Amino acid sequence: MGVLSEEAWTDWEKTGKQEFLKEVKECTIGNKGLLGTADSTLDRLIYDLIWQGIRGQMRRDLVVSCVGELVSNNTQMANVIVDVIALADVETQVEDGKKDDRKRLADIVKEVTRFLSDSLVKERLEFDLLGDSGIVKNPKKFFNTVIKLKTKLFYKQQKFNLFREESEGYAKLITELNQDLSSVSKDSMLEIIKSLIGYFNLDPNRVLDIILESFECQPNEFQFFVGLLREFLPDRETLKELLHFKFSAFKENNEDENTPESLYLVTALLIQHEILTLQDVYPWLGPSDDEMMTRAGKEMAVAKEYLRKMNIVSTKGNDEDNKDGSKDKDINANNQKIGLLAALYKVGGLNYAEEILKNLPESYCISQPKVALALCELIHKTIDPVYHKYNDLCPRIRARHHEILPGSRFPPQAHTLEDLSKDAVPMLQTLGADAHRDPTLIYKLIRILKTGLGIKRTVNYEVETKSQDLSGNQFYSLALTLANEVFLPSLSLLQSNCCIAEEIWSLIRHFPYAHRYRLYDSWKGETMLKHPVLIRAKAKTFESIKRIMKMMSKENVKHTGRQLGKLSHSSPALIFSYIIQQIQVADNLIGPVVDSIKYMSNLSFDVLGFCIIESLNDPDKNRTKTDGTSISMWLTNLAVFCGAVFKKYNIELTGLLQYIANQLKAKHSLDLLIVKEVVNKMGGIEAFEEMTKEQLEAVSGGELLRQEAGNFSQVKNTRKSSGRLKDCLMEMNLAVPLVLLMAQQGSCVVYQETEKDHLKLVGKLFDQCHDTLVQFATFLATNLSQDDYSKIMPPLPQLLSEFYVNPDIAFCLARPMFNHLISTKFEELRKADKHWRGKTSQEKQAKHAEAARMIMEPLTAAITPVYPTKIWDDITPQFLATFWSLTMYDLYVPEKMYQKKIRELKDAPAKLHENKDLNSTRRKKEAERLNTLMEKLQDEEKRHKEHVERVMVRLRLEKDQWFLSRSAKTAKNETITQLLQFCLFPRSIFTSSDASYAAKFVTIIHMLKTPNFSTLICFDRTFCDITYTVTACTENEASRYGRFLCAMLETARRWHKDKDVFEAECSGYPGFITKFKAAAGPEDPKASHTDTVDFENYRHVCHKWHYKIAKALVVCLESKDYVQIRNALIILNEIIDQYPLITNLASVLEKRIERVCDEEKEKRKDLYIKARSYQGKLSICKSRMVNERDFHQMRKGKADAEEEKEVKEKEKEKEKEKKSESRERGSKSRDRESKSRDRESKSKDRESNSRDRESKSRERGSESKERTEMGPPASRDSRKSADPGDSDRDFKRKRDSNKEKAKSPVLDRLEKKENLRKEKEKEKLRKEKDEKDSTRKERKRDREGVSEVEVKKRKEDDDATAKQNGEGKRKSRR
Repeated sequence: MGVLSEEAWTDWEKTGKQEFLKEVKECTIGNKGLLGTADSTLDRLIYDLIWQGIRGQMRRDLVVSCVGELVSNNTQMANVIVDVIALADVETQVEDGKKDDRKRLADIVKEVTRFLSDSLVKERLEFDLLGDSGIVKNPKKFFNTVIKLKTKLFYKQQKFNLFREESEGYAKLITELNQDLSSVSKDSMLEIIKSLIGYFNLDPNRVLDIILESFECQPNEFQFFVGLLREFLPDRETLKELLHFKFSAFKENNEDENTPESLYLVTALLIQHEILTLQDVYPWLGPSDDEMMTRAGKEMAVAKEYLRKMNIVSTKGNDEDNKDGSKDKDINANNQKIGLLAALYKVGGLNYAEEILKNLPESYCISQPKVALALCELIHKTIDPVYHKYNDLCPRIRARHHEILPGSRFPPQAHTLEDLSKDAVPMLQTLGADAHRDPTLIYKLIRILKTGLGIKRTVNYEVETKSQDLSGNQFYSLALTLANEVFLPSLSLLQSNCCIAEEIWSLIRHFPYAHRYRLYDSWKGETMLKHPVLIRAKAKTFESIKRIMKMMSKENVKHTGRQLGKLSHSSPALIFSYIIQQIQVADNLIGPVVDSIKYMSNLSFDVLGFCIIESLNDPDKNRTKTDGTSISMWLTNLAVFCGAVFKKYNIELTGLLQYIANQLKAKHSLDLLIVKEVVNKMGGIEAFEEMTKEQLEAVSGGELLRQEAGNFSQVKNTRKSSGRLKDCLMEMNLAVPLVLLMAQQGSCVVYQETEKDHLKLVGKLFDQCHDTLVQFATFLATNLSQDDYSKIMPPLPQLLSEFYVNPDIAFCLARPMFNHLISTKFEELRKADKHWRGKTSQEKQAKHAEAARMIMEPLTAAITPVYPTKIWDDITPQFLATFWSLTMYDLYVPEKMYQKKIRELKDAPAKLHENKDLNSTRRKKEAERLNTLMEKLQDEEKRHKEHVERVMVRLRLEKDQWFLSRSAKTAKNETITQLLQFCLFPRSIFTSSDASYAAKFVTIIHMLKTPNFSTLICFDRTFCDITYTVTACTENEASRYGRFLCAMLETARRWHKDKDVFEAECSGYPGFITKFKAAAGPEDPKASHTDTVDFENYRHVCHKWHYKIAKALVVCLESKDYVQIRNALIILNEIIDQYPLITNLASVLEKRIERVCDEEKEKRKDLYIKARSYQGKLSICKSRMVNERDFHQMRKGKADAEEEKEVKEKEKEKEKEKKSESRERGSKSRDRESKSRDRESKSKDRESNSRDRESKSRERGSESKERTEMGPPASRDSRKSADPGDSDRDFKRKRDSNKEKAKSPVLDRLEKKENLRKEKEKEKLRKEKDEKDSTRKERKRDREGVSEVEVKKRKEDDDATAKQNGEGKRKSRR
C-alpha cells in the first residue's frame, strides 16, 4: 500500500503535490547525505510517483516537473530517482502485453535526464532503456565500449616499478637458476639472488615466481630448490598466494590451456617436503568434491545403461546403438585434483595421496590414466629389489632397474617377500583393474609370487603336469587376493593379450579347482560390475561375441575361431557363458563351436570347464520338459557339448566329476547324462548298444576279435582322451565313489527322486542310471590294468555288506577281478607243483578248477546272507556264485567269427595291390601288419578254446552240487522259480550280452545233464504268461529281455524243427524227464525212455509256448497302458527272427498292431512308429510261417516220402480199376449215385456236428477273443499240452487239487482288467453260441425236409429204371 492516499494522487495539482513534497521533506530531514540510507518511505514515494506516470494516471509533464523540483531541492535525490527508474525498467520488462507502459517510461526518462547527470544515468540504467529513451544512439556500440572499459579497469595487470626494474636482472636470474646446479650450493645461490634484487631493483615476488618456474623445469633438482625456497621465503603466505594465483588462472582458462604437469609436480614436492601443507593447496583446486562425486555417479550410470542396451534387441541402426559407447572429450583433462594426485604418486607421497582419495571417489580417480600410470611406477620402484632377487629369469637377461633419487621420500622398498605386504600390496589393491595400463608390472608380480610359492619355471603349462599343494604356503592367500583383485580384472581390459593370460595360468593352475572356480565366479560377476570401465568392457565383449556367433557356421569355422580366440583372451567367462546359452537352444552349433575354440589359451579352457558346471547348476532351469516325460533339450545339448569338448581339448575333468558326485549324493540322477556323454566320447564306449547278431557273437570273443568284428574297443583318436579321463579318476580317487553312487542311485530313482514324476520319465532315468553304470564300469575294466582294478575296487563281500549294492551290480563290478584272481591262483599252484610238466591236460584242467574253487569259496560264503534263506532249499550258493561270476567269454567260442575275420585278413593282402595310393614300402608294411594280426587272432582263438575247456571242466565238477533234491516234482517247480527270480531274469535284463549269456547258461545246464534241473519246466515257466514280466521292464530292459526270449526261442526252435537234433540233445536227458522221482539220479536205471518227452509231444508243447506268448502280448497290446504297449512292441521287434512262426498267431498279432496304429496315430507318436516298424518286419517274415497243423506235423524223410508215393500210386490204380468196373456195370451207376447223395447228406450232418464240437472245444481251451483262430488243435495230446494245468503256474495246483487256494484280497490292476474283459467275452460267446444253435437247428430242419422229398423222388426213379431194365431183359431173352 502507498504512503499517499488515492485522493492525494487524484487531486495532484490542488493538494496532492504539496502533500507529496511535505512527505519527502520529512524523510530527508536529518539525512542530508541520502546515499546509503535505508529509509524505505522515501523510495516508496518516488516509486509511486514514477509508476503514476508509467500507468498514465498522471501526466508526464507533472511527473517530470516534480522530479526536477526534488533534484533542485536536494542534489543527492538524483541517486534515489535513478535507482527507482532502474527498478521500474526491470518490472516493465517482466510484464507481458503492456508495451504502452514501456513507452511511457522511456518518455519520462528522456525528459528527466535534463535534471540528472549524464554519467549517472549511463552508469545506473540498462542499455536497452538508454536506447529506447534516445540517450544513447547506438546501444550495441556503447555496450562494447563499456565492456572494454571494465576489462581495462578491473582485469588488465597493472605494471609497477617498470621504470626502476631492469630486464637484465631477470635475465641474469634465469641464467643462474637454470645452470648445472650440481656444483652450486644453495647458500651461494641465495646470495646471488639477493645481490641481483638489490642491484637491479627486482620485485621479490617476481623473483619467487621465476624460482618456481625454474623448479618446474628441473624437478630432479628438488633438493636444491627446496632448500633455496626455505631460505628465501620469510613465510609461506606469499608462496600460497602465488600458487593460488597460478592454479586459479588455469582453472578459469579451462578451455584454452590445461594446468601443466610440472606445476603439479612442484606443488607435490613442496607438500611432501612440508614447505606447504595439503590443506593450503587443496581448497584452490577444481573441480569441487561434490562435482567429482556427480561425475563418478554419472559415468557409472552411463556405463550401466550402455550394458543394458547391449543385452536387449534393438531395431536402431549401429550408429545409434553405439552412440553411448563412443568417447567424448576428456572432462578430466584439466582436473587439478587428479593432476595433484598423480604428482603425489610420482614423488612417492603415498600418505598425502590417500588423504585426497578419502574425499573423492577412489575408483573414479584411480581409473584416470595418469594416476594409474603414476601408481604403477611407484609400485615398480617399491618392488624393484625383491623382483631382481626372485624373478627366476636367466642371468643373461638384462632387467630394467627403477631407481629412486637420493633424498626423495618414497615408501621403503621391499627387499624380501615378506616386505611386499607392507606397502606394495595395499597399493596394488588400490590400483586394482587399472594395472592393465602396465602389463610389465603384472608379469613382475606373477613371477615374484611363483617364486614365493615354490613353482618352478616350465616350458609349457599343460594340464598333464601334476599340480602342487600350495594351501600351506604363507604366500598362497596373497596370490589368491592379487589374482582376484588385480590380475584377472586387468586381463579383462587388455586387448587380446594371450601372453598375460598364459602367465596368469602358470600361477593359478597350481590352485585347487575349487579355488580357481571361485576366482572365475567373482571375476565374471562382482568384479565386472564394480567399475564403469569394466562394465563398458563387458558390454563391448557381448557385442563382439554376438556378432561372431551370428556369423558362425561349418564353412567359416577357421575364420570365426580366430576371432573367438582373440576375444577370449580377455574375458573368457563372459564369452563362454553366452556360447553355452546358445548351445542349449540350438544343438546344430555344437560342432562349429567345438571346432572353433581350438585357438584359445589354457586359461580359457579352464574357464570353459567352470562355465559348463555353472550352467549345469542353474537353479532357474527346469531339467525336464513341460510334459514331464523326458529330459529337457538344454541339458541334453549341454551333455553332448561336454563330451565333444572334453574329448578334443585338454580340459581338467576334476570339477565336473566332483560336481556329478555331489549331485548323486543329493539324489539328482539327471546329471548322469553328462557322465554318459563324457565316457562315450572320451572313452569310446557306448552306454547302450543296439548290437547286431554278429556283434553279439563277437563280444563273446577275445579283445582282438572285439576290435576287428565288434568295434567295441577304443578308436585311435580316443586313446589320449581316455587316458586323461582315467588319470583324473585315479588321481582324485573318484572312480570308486562314482561307481558306488551310481550303483546306489537306481533305487533312489524309483523310490525317492521321482515320486511325483511321470512313469515314462522314471523309466528313462532308471535306464540312464543303469546304462551309465555299466558304461562306466566297462570303461574302468577296459582302461585299468587287472592289478589296478583289483586294488581300487572293493571286494565283493564289502560291496554287498558295507555299501549295500544290489547283487547283480556287485557281481558286475567284481566280475573282472575273478578271472584275474583265478589265473593268479592257478599260476601259484603251477609254480608250487614241481611235476607240472609231466601232468596231463585233464590234470591241469582239474588244477584250474581247484584254483577257481579256492577263489570262489569266500565269495560263496559272502553271498549267503544277502539272499533269502528259502532259496538255499533249492539252489546252492555255489551255483549262484558260478552263474553270476561267469561271462559269455567263459562259455562260448565264436569260431565262425574267428574264421571269418581270419579269412578276411588272408584275403586282404591281395587287395593291397589294387590300392594305387600305397607305394611298395607302405604296402609291404601293411601286409606285415595284417599277417601279424591274423596270427594274433589265431593265437587268441586257441587260448579262448583252452579257457572254455577249463571252465567246462570246472562246471562238470560242480554241477552235481548245484540243485538240491527235495520232493520230486514240487522241488523242481520251486527250483525253477528261484532260478528265474534270482538268476535268469535279473541277468537277462542287465545288458544285451548278459541276456545272451543267461540263455546260453540254461543250455549249458541242460547239456551237462545237471541233476534236479528240468529244462522243460524252465522253458515253460519262461514262456508262459510273460505279461507281468513285460510290464515290469523299462524300455531298455524290455529290449534286453526280448533278446533273452529270442535266444531261448531259438534253442526251442532248433530242437523243434529237427528230430535228429532233438534225439541227440534232449531225448534221455534229465531236463526232459516227466515222471519225477526223488530217489532217481541222472543215471538211475529206473528212469526209462518213456519217462521223457518224445519229439511229437515236445512239438505240441512248443505250440503251447507260442500260443502263451501271443496271448500275453495281446493282453499287453490291448491294455491301453503306455508302458505295456511299448514293452510289448519292443519285445516283438526283438524276437521277430524266431516269432511268430504260426500263421494264425501272426494274423492275430497283426490285427492288434493295426488297432494300436489306429488308436495311437494322433496320441502317442512313439508307439505309432514302433507299431508301424513291427508291421513292416512282420510282413517280410510271412514267407517262413506255417499253418497250425503243419507246425505240429513232423516233416517226412526221403524213405517216408517214397513209401507215401508208392501208396498213392496204388490207390490211383485201384481207383482206375473201380472206374472201369463202374463203366461195365452201367446198370448199377444210378444206384451208386443215389447212395452217394445219401452219404453226402450224412457227411454234411457229420461236418456240422464236428464244427459244433470244435467250437465247443475252442471255447473251453481258450480265453482270448480269437479262440477260433489261435486255439490249440483238437487232438487229445494237443489239448493236454494246452491245458492250463500244464503251465508253470499249475503244477502246484495239480499237486494241491484237494486244497482250495485262498485268493488275495487285493487284485492287481491288470488282473481286474483281465477279469472284466473275460466276463464280457463270455457273455458275447454265449450270445454267439445261442445264435449259432438256433441257425443250426433251422438249417437241419430244412435239410431234413429236403431229404425226404429227394428220397421219394429217388424211389420213383429207381422203380422206373427197374421197370425199364426188366423190359429190356425180357426183350433180350426174346
